[in-house]
Amino acid sequence: MNFVFLSPHFPAHYYLFCTHLKNLGVNVLGIGDAPYHTLTPALQAALTDYYYLPEMEKYDQVLRACGYFTHRYGKIERIESHNEHWLEIEAQLRTDFNVFGVQSDAIQDVKCKSRMKGKFRQAQLNVARGVIAGSREQILAFVREVGYPLVAKPDNGVGGAGACRLDNDSDLESFLQQQRSVPYFLEEFVSGKICSFDGLVNREGEIVFYTVHQNCDNLMEILHDDLHTAYYSLRQIPDDMREAGWRAVQSFGLRERFFHMEFFRTDNAQKLVALEMNMRPPGGLTMHMFNYANDIDLYQQWANMVATGQFTADYARPYHCAYISRKRNKPYLHSHEEILARYQPWIVHHTEMAPLFWPVMGHYAYLARASGLEQILAIKQFIHQLA
Repeated sequence: MNFVFLSPHFPAHYYLFCTHLKNLGVNVLGIGDAPYHTLTPALQAALTDYYYLPEMEKYDQVLRACGYFTHRYGKIERIESHNEHWLEIEAQLRTDFNVFGVQSDAIQDVKCKSRMKGKFRQAQLNVARGVIAGSREQILAFVREVGYPLVAKPDNGVGGAGACRLDNDSDLESFLQQQRSVPYFLEEFVSGKICSFDGLVNREGEIVFYTVHQNCDNLMEILHDDLHTAYYSLRQIPDDMREAGWRAVQSFGLRERFFHMEFFRTDNAQKLVALEMNMRPPGGLTMHMFNYANDIDLYQQWANMVATGQFTADYARPYHCAYISRKRNKPYLHSHEEILARYQPWIVHHTEMAPLFWPVMGHYAYLARASGLEQILAIKQFIHQLA
């Protein structure tokens, strides 16, 4: 099998996908914007070949790289990056090279927030009311319908980049006066906590792994107030989350992919409101969290599924696993050394985060696991406690 992996060096731990593919006899053909000599030795060892492209945004150059691989190794059978930034390029390449997976005619269903809502409605899920930010008259009509506050965000955007909250007419007028290079989407504000339904589907579209993560903070607040953040996996999956997640996966028609689906759990009625579908693994270190919470290797299981069509792991969620970040500009009461001295048995991983992740995911991150949620929350409180 010839597998083209776009940007295999980012995030750094994604080299593990390549390593496991290589161990199963797959030709892993990398295309990236980092020179080959800067790749880690482990990644270099996993790659059969590597095509360096300083400007991967230029589609004709990526197309040429895949043409080179086809000429040298034969038909390409998979194209993937597990990275939100490259989803549209992946889909166009699959279309042009007739490769299994999401094609260019369907990719906007999982890129544009306006089209996601249609898929969620097909799955009979609750959604927040929203509209593409068109003319002033259209926007004012939407404001009259739903009132304030509103959330404005790029219709085709990643995470919370470019998002803002509009609380009154003054905020709206400032928004209307701004020059924007991309279409924006306006949505009624939903008061609640974000939780995510995350997992993996096989090539027949069946969910072979799933879990739920609960966010301790909301993304808009993290970005606006420069907060540190934390989220943790659940051991018991709420029935409504399981049902909503499964229906949404079927509606979007995912095949042989990770997914990261976000919901609001409303403060008042405790109902689920579907927010976004992401056709990739959750960000940051969540792949590691999958593994630590379940004592399995999802990097290996994904590679098995791609190479052989088999998912062989058993899992029972024996632990909660939490991501707990810190930011350098916060006056924390406890030092890194104190954290490790007190909670070494529960801290299973800790690391500096890449600069791209700093605004949301923090500068430094700890992964903690425990069978009881009380222990997880105590560790979070200790790490986040300010002087």
